Amino acid sequence: MVNKKFGLFAGIALAGSVFLAGCGDDSADTDTENGGESGGSSDPEFISILTGGTTGTYYPLGGAMAQIIEDETGIDTTAEVSQASAANMTSLKDGTGEIAFVQTDTAFYASEGTNMFDGEVIDSVSAIGALYPETIQLVTTADSGIASFEDLAGKSVSVGAPGSGTYINAEQLLEIHGMTMDDIDAQNLDFGESQESLQSGQIDAAFITAGTPTGAVESLSATADVVIVPVAEDKANELIEKYPYYAHDTVPSGVYGLTEEVPTVSVLAMLVAQNDLSEDTVYNITKAIYENTDKIQHAKAEFIKSETALDGIGIDIHPGAQKYFDEVNQ
Repeated sequence: MVNKKFGLFAGIALAGSVFLAGCGDDSADTDTENGGESGGSSDPEFISILTGGTTGTYYPLGGAMAQIIEDETGIDTTAEVSQASAANMTSLKDGTGEIAFVQTDTAFYASEGTNMFDGEVIDSVSAIGALYPETIQLVTTADSGIASFEDLAGKSVSVGAPGSGTYINAEQLLEIHGMTMDDIDAQNLDFGESQESLQSGQIDAAFITAGTPTGAVESLSATADVVIVPVAEDKANELIEKYPYYAHDTVPSGVYGLTEEVPTVSVLAMLVAQNDLSEDTVYNITKAIYENTDKIQHAKAEFIKSETALDGIGIDIHPGAQKYFDEVNQ
């Protein structure tokens, strides 16, 4: 989907969002105690949506949502490339964005100050709503000979940036299969770099946590026979019992040229916002997104529904979003 707001206007976005954040930093700390309610009611002139890499799912969805928000609310809105979930939570805390895509598990870690946020509780961010399942895809090619998690031993495997949501997913899936990062040659690559490295044979496999179909894997499938390594049902059950923010999922037949569906697991993608965005602003943004999903030209749009928007969320809901969902889900 072509979007004139879909560029990498990093300098403009940074300047605009720092200005806006500077106006609200003090209130972000105090707002946490009252559930994130902001004192102001006027809409900001500019909003930056932090997404992920250009070959993932967050970026194209963010571009479509930016246009919808601008069309429906009049707020100048831009989708920005970022390092995705964990980095997005930190960026919102630091005031370098107003809205962001994040995995539900990562948002929970941030609210608790655990895992990649060890000792750093982020309580100035609240949820807008859940979007769609983010499938954990262990991607390789037919030439690699890798067919199971056990086959990863000693292999070069992309696990995402240290501390990222994908990294923690990889770590936890390896754990359930009796392995650790020490058992593989871990490479900290983003989705685009993983695709290029798989294509060139520099790595053997890659963990990619994103909605399917994922652009990077689709690009890989154009030049190689893609294999998605399955997560057996007993291992998935074990994982979900220990980490209940996971759910059973599948990569459908036909995606990436697959001839049959592949069982795996997923977390949820969600939108979050700075607490100091006003209730009215977040209400209008939430309404704009969830009532205009037909304008989102991506396969994941079908999952974005108001009736499931509060599923799987382990952090506080922004009052503006809560107001909207209370109205429509009566």
